[in-house]
Amino acid sequence: MAAEDNKPVIGITMGDYNGVGTEVILKALANKRILKICTPVIYGSMAVISKYRKILKLDSWYINQVNRVTQISFKKTNLVHCTKQKTPEIVPGKVSQQAGEFALESIEAATKDLKQGLIDAVITAPINKHTIQSPDFDFPGHTEYFTTQANITESLMMMVSPSMKVAVFTGHVPLAEISQHITRDKMFSKVALLQATLQKDFNIQKPKIAVLGLNPHAGEEGMLGNEEQQIIKPAVIEMKKKGNLVFGPYPADGFFGTHDYKKFDAVLAMYHDQGLIPFKTLAFADGVNYTCGLPFVRTSPDHGTAYKIAGKNLADETSFREAIFTACDVVKNRKLQMTDQA
Repeated sequence: MAAEDNKPVIGITMGDYNGVGTEVILKALANKRILKICTPVIYGSMAVISKYRKILKLDSWYINQVNRVTQISFKKTNLVHCTKQKTPEIVPGKVSQQAGEFALESIEAATKDLKQGLIDAVITAPINKHTIQSPDFDFPGHTEYFTTQANITESLMMMVSPSMKVAVFTGHVPLAEISQHITRDKMFSKVALLQATLQKDFNIQKPKIAVLGLNPHAGEEGMLGNEEQQIIKPAVIEMKKKGNLVFGPYPADGFFGTHDYKKFDAVLAMYHDQGLIPFKTLAFADGVNYTCGLPFVRTSPDHGTAYKIAGKNLADETSFREAIFTACDVVKNRKLQMTDQA
């Protein structure tokens, strides 16, 4: 759907309405710069928006409510009404099945428009991964849901900030099962996916990638585990021989402790917490969750529902605003690449 001034149309899912999602959406969209770079389309309910305006005493501005994305105004913030809930039970901080059902309605409506090319990207507000579960959402998180919706077999979760990019090899996998997922073939496919993302979506033509080890001290030459010696290191050596700027495996603790991540365009951690703990320690405020490998663009803030501060006007919208900026940048980079190839 062609937008005025070639601005991308950015879909926004509302997430769990008893968390901080609506608050950070409202605060981020209150920034007047947003309408200059994109057309925001919220998927959800004006009743939820109105409730949080009252709770948080936030200044109101006009939101154009429509029933279909084809009816939006490119000069305003829009809301596509997409819930069957007439009176949402909004209780900030409460874990609610109804809130989970609402979150899924929002995601499904945005995904439908995304797959039809009616919006250019989607930004997902935080969900409760338990209350959203249903026959239509049997996934550990957004990443796996969108991977399935895109009909692809592999994606990669990457945390992005102005100072660092950290991807996680195994994503939402129980700690006890991680080593089972680290194979030679996946080493090549994950690194290739990360390289392609950095080139296509972030315009880094010759990305330099650091690969972390799985075990303490990267296995200590086999004394503390053999995954590095048998799988990770041989794969890195082979990729380097083919001209790729791939290095490692590095011991994770020292790598981040000495700020070696600054020497690379991206870091590939072996599992979720190995990558996300240092990332959120160093870049939590402006961090963005980005899904690599999708045919469409999806970002989210790097935090969860934050029930403890929901409805108290304490949530920082910086991460959500950065998620909007990142989505717009990636859409622009992909369009430029298509133009160059044409």
